[in-house]
Order: sequence, then structure tokens, then C-alpha cells
Amino acid sequence: MSTQESLRPHPTDESAPPHRPGLILAFLCLAGFMTFLDVSIVNVALPTIEDELHISQTSLQYIVTTYGMLLGGFLLLTGRLADAFGRRRMLQTGLILFALSSLLAGFGQSAAMLIVARGAQGLGAAFIATAALSLLANNFAEGAERNKALGAWGALSGIAAVAGVTLGGLLTDGPGWRWIFFINVPIGLVCALIAPRIVGESRAAERRSSFDVAGAVTLTAGLVLLIFSLGQTIDDSDVPLARVYGGFALSAVLLITFLLIERRAEAPLIPLGVFKRKSLRASNIVAVLLLGTCVTLFFFASLFMQQVLNWSALKTGLAYVPLAVIVAVGAGIASQLVTKVAAKPVLMAGLTLTSVGMFLLWRAPSDASYVVDLLPAFLISGLGLGLSFVPVQVAAFTGTQEDESGLSAGLINTAQEVGGALGLAVAATYAFRQVEQLTEWADGVPARVTQARTEVFHDAFLAGACFAVAGLLLTLLLLPFTKASEPADAPAKA
Repeated sequence: MSTQESLRPHPTDESAPPHRPGLILAFLCLAGFMTFLDVSIVNVALPTIEDELHISQTSLQYIVTTYGMLLGGFLLLTGRLADAFGRRRMLQTGLILFALSSLLAGFGQSAAMLIVARGAQGLGAAFIATAALSLLANNFAEGAERNKALGAWGALSGIAAVAGVTLGGLLTDGPGWRWIFFINVPIGLVCALIAPRIVGESRAAERRSSFDVAGAVTLTAGLVLLIFSLGQTIDDSDVPLARVYGGFALSAVLLITFLLIERRAEAPLIPLGVFKRKSLRASNIVAVLLLGTCVTLFFFASLFMQQVLNWSALKTGLAYVPLAVIVAVGAGIASQLVTKVAAKPVLMAGLTLTSVGMFLLWRAPSDASYVVDLLPAFLISGLGLGLSFVPVQVAAFTGTQEDESGLSAGLINTAQEVGGALGLAVAATYAFRQVEQLTEWADGVPARVTQARTEVFHDAFLAGACFAVAGLLLTLLLLPFTKASEPADAPAKA
């Protein structure tokens, strides 16, 4: 069997649909787009939700963090479940769960009901993200075909992060905040219904007789607790330090226990030998820093525009439109470049541009002009992000065997989720370190208050720029200079 044929999906029944690459790609990207969109779409609606449901500030943050916590914590487990029990089946499971939990969130009448629904959404999104990405990898042969598909995936994941802010503002100011959830219901149910007509079922070549339950429990618990503890670091000062440090310590114990279990497990959740692949190891490390930069940019740029420039939520959302467009352009360029050159130089170019854009935001004045100060930074950093999303995905899947695609999808998605949470926590901790002193200095004087806020956001943008620079250096040092079209065992060039 040829390499290309071995990377095709393995149907489990005779009624599998014909291989229609364009339709498969569009379908999988639509499924993934929903999950990426819901990471950010709720942010603009939070003030309205707080007023209507009378939710406290402390509870409000969990409407955002619970989604990311469950999504990030369950990605590796859902990836392995997809490999073992069928990727299309897990995709349909995730779509139905996501749609029903979105319906529950839309009818939410209390903080508890909304937070539970958001957690269920996050779990559904974990099934969708890993199953869709592993199906994409298995339906497109390694090389130019897969790179173009990953280019589309990378473009939509980047666009969704920005579009969520814009769409959230439009829906909140239009039919109401509940529609940011209701809009998912028909899309999710229809996608689950038509999935068997579009994409064939596939799973690992050898179905396991046992499953690493202990490893799954310890890893998922450790990741959920880690992401939760990271979120606590940017919460109000009311959060006890003992809870934060205790959470980190317990998370470390769980993750170390997981590694010990994997060394002895007969059928490990994550075969540790997979990290011998340099491209997978390097791409996951860089993905942590890349998403740390991305989340820091969106979070603090939104605050800068609303709290320093005094823009409305809708105006802030619309300001991101050029950024969304340029991310798509960058991803399209990257998907073409990685078929001709290695992923490494494309990723280095992307991270360089992202660094420049973040440094420009670092220098934006408190009376910044959108056209002169913000738009150039958005365009440069957006182009850089678009150029980076694709090669980091390509590198993560380079050399992946068919029965490991769910694992590779789970790993890269987990790196991104943890990277976003870690990056935001570090940037926020660094930026907010002088808030008390700056507040005393401002003493309620409007001009001083604006200047103090500007200094806080400048520090955050500087932290984001440092993440991008660190990612650039690690790409240079760690990522093999191997073309994606070369076989997995091809020797890497120096």
C-alpha cells in the first residue's frame, strides 16, 4: 500500500460516502469553527448577562473560564477515544452535546445554570475539536494536500477567535445575548445528522482490548485543575493564595502521577515514545507560546479600546474585522508556502511579524488613533498569526501514523488551550503588578487614570511580544528543517 493510500480513512462499513475532499474540508472546518468561536463570543456579552441575571463579578468569570477549562482538560482523552471508538462517532457525539448545552445556556436563568451549560459546551467542544482535526488529517495525505487543508483549518481557527468578539457585539446589541448560544443549536444538530453522508468512519487500525482509565483520569484532572488555577491568578484579589498555590501543587502531583502510570500501562493513553518526534515536540512547545501571544493580544486590546479609548463594545468588535481578514490572508499564504518550503521558515516569519505587531501595540499612546496606531499593529500581528497557525499545525502532524492522528490532534489542541490560559495568566500578573501604586498615583484624576491604565496595558502587550520572541527562538533551535512532503523518517537538515 502506498503512503498516500495508508493515510486515507479506513471505513468501517460498506456504505461509507465517497471521498469528496472539498465537501469534507468545508464540513469539518464548520464544526471546528463553532468551537473556536465560542471561546470568545461570550466576552462582549458579559456586562449584559451580569445586569440581566444579577450575577456577581466572582461568578461572572466562570462563564468564560469553565468552557476553556473543560475544553482544554478533556482534549487528550477525547482524542484517544476518537482513535479507539471511531472519529466520526465522537464528532457526532460532540456536536449533539454542544448543541443541547448551547440550548440550555440560551435558556439560562441563573449563574449556576449558565456555568453548568458552559462546562457541557466545553466538553462537547473537546470531542468536536479532536475528532474533526484527526478526521481532517486522515482524509488528506501528508504533503501539499494536507497542508492546504490545515491552512483552511488554521485560517478559520484564527478568524473565529476574532469573529467571536465581533459577532458577540452584534448579537448582544441586536436580538439579545441569548442568541450567542441559540445560534449553535441548529448548526450542531444538522451537522450531526448529515455527518455520515459526508465523511467516512475511521479509527485506529488495531482496536485496543483495554483502555488506560487511570491515566485518563489523572491527566484530565491534572489539566482541568491546572487551567482552573491559571484562571484564578487573574481573578479578583479576593481569591486566597492558598487555593491558587494549592491548585498548582495538586495539579503537578496529578501530572507526575500520570507520567508514572504511562510508563507502566499496557495500553497507555499517551505512548511517551511519541515525543521522540522532534517536529511534534517542538510544535507543541511553540504552540503554547503562540496562543499565549494570541490570547494576550485579544484580551488586552479589547480592554485598551474600551477602558482607555472609551469605545463601545460594538465599535471594539468591529475594530477587529481587518485583523480577522488579514489572519485569513496569512493562513492562505502559509498553506501555499509550506508545500514549497519547510514549515520552519514560514513559522519563523510569522512569529517575527507577530512580535513586531505586539511591540507596536506596546508603544500605542493613551490617545491612540485607530488608523495610525492600532490598525498597522493589528495588520502586522494578524498577518504573523495567520502565517504561524498553519505551520505549527503542519509540524504537529508531520510523520503522524494513521492510528495516532487523534493523539496528535489532542496534543496540539491541548498545547494551544494551556498556552492561552498560561499566557494570559502570566501577562496579567506582570501587567497588574503595579495597579495599587498606579491607582494611588492617579488619585481619581481622569487624565492620570487614563495614563495609569495605558501603562498596565503596555506591560501586557510587552509580555505578549516576549512570548512571540521566545517562540521564534525555540522554533529556530528546536524545529527540524524538514519539508512536510518528505517522509516521516527523512533525516532532518541542520
